[in-house]
Amino acid sequence: MTFFSTLQTETESERKQLISSALVQDALAGKLDRDTYAAFLGQAYHHVKHTVPLLMAAGSRIPADMEWLRSALAEYVEEELGHQEWILNDIKASGYDADAVRRGVPNAATELMVAYAYHVIDRGNPVGFFGMVHVLEGTSVSVADQAADSIARSTGLGPEAFTYLRSHGTLDIEHVKFFENLMNRIEKEEDQQAIVHCAKRFYGLYAGVYDSVRADQAIGRAA
Repeated sequence: MTFFSTLQTETESERKQLISSALVQDALAGKLDRDTYAAFLGQAYHHVKHTVPLLMAAGSRIPADMEWLRSALAEYVEEELGHQEWILNDIKASGYDADAVRRGVPNAATELMVAYAYHVIDRGNPVGFFGMVHVLEGTSVSVADQAADSIARSTGLGPEAFTYLRSHGTLDIEHVKFFENLMNRIEKEEDQQAIVHCAKRFYGLYAGVYDSVRADQAIGRAA
């Protein structure tokens, strides 16, 4: 069995728990309103804006004998630049105040997830950061397009409000294949264990972010 297959198998229960969260199920069932969708986007902004800094931090800590992995992180940086701005554009297109989100602070759950990512890189094994990549990218590819379709129907929003979700849906499948190939090159047991451990933690933390999203936490409609 390849390491990527092992990673999927050993984190299957955590993935199912995340997908079964109320926010995801309501999104897929077409039960989200605009306020809740805007609240989701707001929290997405507050963790996505850290993606490039986290990738750069992880790259700086990768050991010299894994230079190929550092190069892969550099590719990720190029592909992830500016994605937080897509989210702000979606918020604006949904009729909400994107500047308020930019100036605002994340929910505690979002802040803790981001803080754990920096902790893994700075205090743990930086290779473990790929556990976060696995959770965020794998989850997005599996549900993003279907969720976008359902939310569009339930809210009446146009395609200009879904650039973030669409970019992380089926269009991102090649990105996931790239990740799979990287994981299958991870040979050290301690690195594999770190990735599995962190993936389990990030599934739980990301579920907490979803649970923190509520309509009463949505940013106000734009004037």
